[in-house]
Amino acid sequence: MTDDRHIKEILDRIPEKPGVYQYFNEDGAVIYVGKAKNLKRRVHSYFNKNHEDSPKTRILVRKIKDIRYTVVENETDALLLENNLIKQYKPRYNILLKDDKTYPSICIKKENYPRVFMTRKIIRDGSEYYGPYSSVPMVYTLLDLIKKIYPLRRCNLAMDEKMIQEKKYNVCLYYHLHQCQGPCIGAQSQEDYEKDVAQIREILKGNLKGIETELQGKIARHAERLEFEKAQEYKEKLALIEGFRSKSYIVNSRLDRFDVYSYDENEQAAYINYLNIRQGCIVQAYTFEYRKHIEEEREDILASGIFEMRKRFKSTNKSIIVPFLPNMQMDGIDFIVPKRGDARRILELSERNVRQYKLDILKQQEKLNPDQRATRIMQQLKKDLHMQELPLHIECFDNSNIQGTNPVASCVVFKKAKPSKKDYRHFKIKTVVGANDFASMEEILQRRYSRLMKEAQPLPQLVIVDGGKGQLSSAVKTMGKITETEDFKEYSAEERQHFQQQIDSIQLIGIAKKLEEIYFPGDSIPLYLDKESESLKLIQQLRDEAHRFGITFHRQLRSKGQIHSELDEIKDIGPVTKKKLLLTFKSTRIIKDATLEELAAVVGNSKARLIYDYFHDNNHPQ
Repeated sequence: MTDDRHIKEILDRIPEKPGVYQYFNEDGAVIYVGKAKNLKRRVHSYFNKNHEDSPKTRILVRKIKDIRYTVVENETDALLLENNLIKQYKPRYNILLKDDKTYPSICIKKENYPRVFMTRKIIRDGSEYYGPYSSVPMVYTLLDLIKKIYPLRRCNLAMDEKMIQEKKYNVCLYYHLHQCQGPCIGAQSQEDYEKDVAQIREILKGNLKGIETELQGKIARHAERLEFEKAQEYKEKLALIEGFRSKSYIVNSRLDRFDVYSYDENEQAAYINYLNIRQGCIVQAYTFEYRKHIEEEREDILASGIFEMRKRFKSTNKSIIVPFLPNMQMDGIDFIVPKRGDARRILELSERNVRQYKLDILKQQEKLNPDQRATRIMQQLKKDLHMQELPLHIECFDNSNIQGTNPVASCVVFKKAKPSKKDYRHFKIKTVVGANDFASMEEILQRRYSRLMKEAQPLPQLVIVDGGKGQLSSAVKTMGKITETEDFKEYSAEERQHFQQQIDSIQLIGIAKKLEEIYFPGDSIPLYLDKESESLKLIQQLRDEAHRFGITFHRQLRSKGQIHSELDEIKDIGPVTKKKLLLTFKSTRIIKDATLEELAAVVGNSKARLIYDYFHDNNHPQ
């Protein structure tokens, strides 16, 4: 908390009213702008808390040298003022909308025989503008639909009525292509043209149902009069409308005039997806990103996003579907957090979009910086396992003693969330008789970390043992008394204490195979990580790699044992001869059954006789 007397005086006089506050640094620059329902309570919260979980906020508070505030009538005014001040000053510690570009609109020009076209420039001349649209392809799709149903003029002629009557204009190519009905030569009356423009207005407003009903009525009337060509013309227009609707349809047309917002975030950014729903159709869709600079509440960020998008896309919808209630109130606006039904399905669609956008951004960043993914996974693992340090160095142990023979163990090492195969180690169990996994685990941990410490090698931040509570308890027991073993008797008590502190800094966990439970020392209740979480996938990868590495070593030992028992007992038969025999005959059983001539063809007569006599001696066990 700052000792600045000037700040304290301001804090004492701030009123308990809604408003906007600004923080200034020693250079007089605005570094943060915020809004509040209660200015006094909100501003005091920055200076009355330690912000232990929010280092960025602590830094902000240390830099505040002056505070100014503005009292407003209500929360909506506070939102507007805050938004304007952030855009004006771009404070360092505020969330900032990353994409602030100009979006296209569709213009119905104020003129005789109005043209309809896309524009990014708004001219206050009485023309009508619809949008803005977040997607240029969406604009082209709409304009293409309009051109096919209502072939309006595309020329820049002044279209003076007197000149039309005097036939001063000539038709262009679009008329001959049937993409314009020729109002410039009087082939289409102004009344009919204005009717088409009126229908276009309804399409741009998203009111497709009324147009469909009108077209269906015209089809029926012309069919009754046996005007089938005219009926077919309107039928084709109806098909175009229905085709456009089918591409945008969500659930049903009863859901009309809704805004939908969904939210996702990571440490650096917040992502908000916006959908504008008219008669069951998405007429606008956009996902945008806020860059975070302090630990803002998600309710505040969502409120800023809603305000910004409604202003930008000129939404007047009175119902807003949200995943949680934002920190805002707006006159005449109903916030809905749906639990089921069509509204819930629309929200889920929006949530899928915001998650995909976040994933796409992440993939793009990781493509440019491959180490970023590893860092993100380690940070998530640190958070999930409540670790003090980032797990840059992880080791995982597994025992392997199939059928009680050749007991071995393996240690695999991951550095920066990637396998470090040069650091992998095998262990032959030396002090344990039989299949005793707990005792084997104690032996290999003691050997591994005694050696690392004596050689002054870095220790891991995280050690994983493959197994549940029993294996973990053995590991904890061993790690607690490593410095009491013979290996450390030559060291002083102070040195042994230093080694023990190193050991104690390691986070130990066990992973049980059945349900992938994560066990912590001294805690009988396991942690269950989400099956799709990258933390669990990394732990599983370590466990599976340790198992694979151990099994491979175990098989090698068994194979060597079998070869030794059969061939190494034969006098004067060395490794080169053994290799030739096994490459040719594939197994010792086939070597036993081979004739003297077959053996001689591979290793020569003298060695063939030794091998043949050994296996065919009456005293040799069959």
